[in-house]
Amino acid sequence: MNNRLKVLRAERNWSQAELADRLKVSRQTVNAIETGKYDPSLPLAFMIAATFGLKIEDIFLPE
Repeated sequence: MNNRLKVLRAERNWSQAELADRLKVSRQTVNAIETGKYDPSLPLAFMIAATFGLKIEDIFLPE
């Protein structure tokens, strides 16, 4: 699954660690999601969307 997480994070000048703190996950988890090595659980995807004020489908895109 493709995603816009890195772009959205960069637009806000947040580091991976800052986003991880907001999501209560590890920086490694944020990195794995951004690089497509890990697809977040549905609850985490909702939390990510809420953090950015977007809908899930605005962040995560089917391949």
